[in-house]
Amino acid sequence: MKLQWRFSFLSVLFLAPSAYAQQPIPQGTILAVRLNHTLSTKNAKPNGIISARVMQDVPLPGGGKIHEGAKVTGHVVDVRQPQGASASISFVLDRVLTSKKGLRVTTDLRALASLLAVDDAFVPDYGMGEGDTWSARTTIQVGGDAVYWGGGSVIGASGPVGKPVEGADSGVLVQVSANPERHCRGEINDNHGPQALWVFSSDACGVYGIDGLSIAHAGRTEPIGVIELVSNRGEVRVRIGSGLLLRVIAPAD
Repeated sequence: MKLQWRFSFLSVLFLAPSAYAQQPIPQGTILAVRLNHTLSTKNAKPNGIISARVMQDVPLPGGGKIHEGAKVTGHVVDVRQPQGASASISFVLDRVLTSKKGLRVTTDLRALASLLAVDDAFVPDYGMGEGDTWSARTTIQVGGDAVYWGGGSVIGASGPVGKPVEGADSGVLVQVSANPERHCRGEINDNHGPQALWVFSSDACGVYGIDGLSIAHAGRTEPIGVIELVSNRGEVRVRIGSGLLLRVIAPAD
């Protein structure tokens, strides 16, 4: 009996992390990712693989997390080559690789930032003078929030919205807010906890830093989870290193 009890205890001990890693990601969870490759109508083909990297630990209920560095993958759905000045590409990002198997999710796209817009979010808002320290710098997020590092807050248009991650060069934990002008919602499905937005503002919504590009379909409505980008300047081209702010709108079936 004692041997059987010990075996059962050890089984739970070693299997629990694996089982926990497969729990569904709650609806409303934000995933801030960076593209692992350039996405363009010139080279993309239907069913071609898309991958991105989670750029900040994502908190989950019960103290769990999706770790920074986890991969998010999906595929191209359709490519429409330039016809006149217009071109489009549609795709899904529907798997989060938290283990060898990964978790299927349905995501929409809240915001997209060019490589340059992402890099600008790391640059201090003013020139650092004598006596200034890197740990106490101020940076501006994609979308306009100000981040006061070194124990400060993240300040949005209406006041404090969260805090920067201590000991990191990027990453914030903030309350997501609506952006009516750009047609983005705030929190959904009672997901009231602070969200990991990396370099994005609490109300970041739409495309930043890529002229002529827009999110024609975010994936919130039918076809659910299908994201469509449209360019009115010819080729759709989103460079490697660009940032995407995804939101899980449905966990695995």
